[in-house]
Amino acid sequence: MMRPPCEIVVWYVIPAIRSELAKELLNLGMKQKEISQLLDITQPAVSQYISDKRGHGIKFNQETKEKIKKFAIDLKEENIDKGDMIRRICDICKYVKAEEIVCQLHKEKDNIPTGCDACTGSKQEPDYCI
Repeated sequence: MMRPPCEIVVWYVIPAIRSELAKELLNLGMKQKEISQLLDITQPAVSQYISDKRGHGIKFNQETKEKIKKFAIDLKEENIDKGDMIRRICDICKYVKAEEIVCQLHKEKDNIPTGCDACTGSKQEPDYCI
């Protein structure tokens, strides 16, 4: 069975964003335990993100890395609340999808038929997409 693009996002894109974010927070001097509490994930998950055992399959472009770095700074300086955290992750994810990284991953990970436009067919997201 072929996976929908949103499953690719869950399995690859979000972990890659978390990995970059955890690394940036570590670079800003935060401890793994602090990062885990801030991101609401376990400390072992943070360790795996930092050591590239999880979330390492995507190479982000410089603009995406800058968005994640700014996000990390805002998190460390407590400039955003939980609701803003969700929006920021979604904004970064939407940016990654617009760069067609999801489509590329979808083609690499699944046997996608010729002419599939599930990832790129509509530039306007349906109402059910967050």
